[in-house]
Amino acid sequence: MMCVLEWVAGASTGSVARKSIPERLQANGAEIFGVEWIIDDLDCTAEEKLKGVYVGVSYVDAQRKAFLNLVQGNKSVAEYEAEFLRLSLYARGIAATDYERCVRFDDGLRDELRVLIAPQRERDFAILVEKAKIAEEVKRSERQNRDKDRGRNKRNFGLSGSAGGF
Repeated sequence: MMCVLEWVAGASTGSVARKSIPERLQANGAEIFGVEWIIDDLDCTAEEKLKGVYVGVSYVDAQRKAFLNLVQGNKSVAEYEAEFLRLSLYARGIAATDYERCVRFDDGLRDELRVLIAPQRERDFAILVEKAKIAEEVKRSERQNRDKDRGRNKRNFGLSGSAGGF
């Protein structure tokens, strides 16, 4: 793999050898737009980072668009948070501060959770996520209780309905 990168990046002699592989690739006309900082932020081995040089501009753009369009949908808050954090690596300038991350995350929550969370105007991302998880659990408990009540009402209706058939 390193041989291929060296070949693509150019010979490693003289002052050229002191430049990083992404710098040498750019010097040879390759476009690496914004990829280097993404690879630096990811928790990867050195070899995986070298492979990451081949992440293209279109991939980064697609991930940025996915971040901009991300909503919770039918995902749990934990799944939504994981996807949000993963995609936010590609949208650095868009959600640079904790407050901006909170606003984006809050906007993508399901309406049933957002109405509980938004009025609090949380500015700490970790706290916002925890509050969203708690709200999700409360909503789940409410739904389970409502379903139990419906089940009881059906049974009671069924018993009273058969007795009234005379």
